[in-house]
Amino acid sequence: MSVNAYQLHVLVLPEDDANRQIVNGFLLDPSLNERAIQVLPIAGGWAKVRDDFVTVHVPQLRKYPKRHLVLLIDFDGQVDDRMQIFQKACPADVRERVYLLGTQDEPEPLRKACGVSLEKIGEQLGQACAAGAVGLWGHTMLVHNQAELQRLIENVKPFLFR
Repeated sequence: MSVNAYQLHVLVLPEDDANRQIVNGFLLDPSLNERAIQVLPIAGGWAKVRDDFVTVHVPQLRKYPKRHLVLLIDFDGQVDDRMQIFQKACPADVRERVYLLGTQDEPEPLRKACGVSLEKIGEQLGQACAAGAVGLWGHTMLVHNQAELQRLIENVKPFLFR
């Protein structure tokens, strides 16, 4: 389903299929306002997420001031470096509506550590967001997301969850 670009909404740009599966699980939360979120097609790598963000999404964020954008990547063990790369690529005028989230390495080690599917992981992450709890976000492979996650929850929870 497409969101209404003139209403508050969130777009999610996943790096790859594993991240898409996590988002699909997130979408299963029954308190989610499904009319306020849309998952975009897979970008095909973290660098492609960055490039698409700069060339496609920054102009769209400027055009639609009620849009928020989640960039969902694998940090591949380079959390600080990737955060800096994306911060440099993100213009100040849209920064407050852009969120960079992802697993410390790749989603597969998280799936193995949790012993559940990627979709189930996404479902647990969504439940934690809806409840305002740390939940699975406190896992060592996800804990680096805390600052971005807090910003995201503060900005989108009022319209994303019922």
